Amino acid sequence: MKRIFLFVLTNIAVLLVINITLRLLGVDRVLDQSGSINFSALMVMSAVIGFSGSIISLLMSKWMAKRSVGARVIENPQDPTERWLVETVRRQAQIAGIGMPEVAIYDAPDVNAFATGWNRNAALVAVSTGLLHSMSKDEAEAVLGHEISHVANGDMVTLALIQGVVNTFVIFFAKLIGILVDRVLLKNDPRNGPGIGAFVAEIAAQIVLGILASMIVMWFSRQREFRADAGGANLAGRQKMINALERLKVNHEQAAMPQNMAAMAISSQGGFSRLFMTHPPLDERIEALRAGQ
Repeated sequence: MKRIFLFVLTNIAVLLVINITLRLLGVDRVLDQSGSINFSALMVMSAVIGFSGSIISLLMSKWMAKRSVGARVIENPQDPTERWLVETVRRQAQIAGIGMPEVAIYDAPDVNAFATGWNRNAALVAVSTGLLHSMSKDEAEAVLGHEISHVANGDMVTLALIQGVVNTFVIFFAKLIGILVDRVLLKNDPRNGPGIGAFVAEIAAQIVLGILASMIVMWFSRQREFRADAGGANLAGRQKMINALERLKVNHEQAAMPQNMAAMAISSQGGFSRLFMTHPPLDERIEALRAGQ
C-alpha cells in the first residue's frame, strides 16, 4: 500500500539525514574520555534519533503522499462522481466518529486507494482514477470504508510508534557495530574516538538492520489490514467488502505488473517476499471476511 511504503521510505531517509547531521556536528558522542561506551547515553541518543525520524515522517506523510502521486484534492465537486465520492467519505467519517478527511483523486491506471495523515481528524483519503473506472459504486464504497477504518483506528500513529521503537534499536546496534569494527577490525585506539571506518560501518549497518526491522513494521501492517477490512465491512456491508476484494483480485491477475513494481502491488507473491508485504494475500483477506473475522 502506498501510504505504508511512503512512510517507511521517508522515515529511512529522515533517519539517515538526522544521524549523519549529528555525526558531522559532533553531538553524537557516546564514548567517555577513556573510550568506554556510555550505554545509557547511547540508548537515549538512539531513541531521540529513532523517534525523530518516525515523527517527522508521520507529520510529512500527507504532504508527501499528495505530491508523490499528484493527488488533486476535491475542493468543489465538479461532477456526480466527485460529489458521490465526497458525500460517501463524509457519511462514513461521521459513522466512524472522525473529522472529515480531505478527499483526493490521482491519475493512475491501477485500482488503488490510500489514507494517510498524522491526525485522525485531519486525514487524507485518495483514490485512483483506475479504481473509479473499474469498480462499481458498491465496491468503491467498501474500499472507502476500508480506508476510513485505517484513519479511525489510528493506524498511521501506531505505525509511527512501532517504527520509532525499531528505529531506536537499529541506531543502537548500528553504533555498537561501528565501534566494534573500529576497535577489532581497524584496531584504532578507543581514546581517539571512532574513525571514518566506524562511521561507514555504522551507516552500512543501519541500512541492513533497517531492512530487517522493516519486516516487523510490515507484519504489523498486514495485521491492521484485516482489521481495516472488518471496518470496511461494518461501514459498507460485508458482501460489498468481499466483492471489492474479489474485484481487486481479478484486476491484479489481469494486470501485467512490472517486476520492479511488485512491492507496490495490492497483493504479492508468497515465499520470502511475504515478509516485506504490507498487505496479506487477497485470498486470505476474503476468507477472513467470509469467516466473520
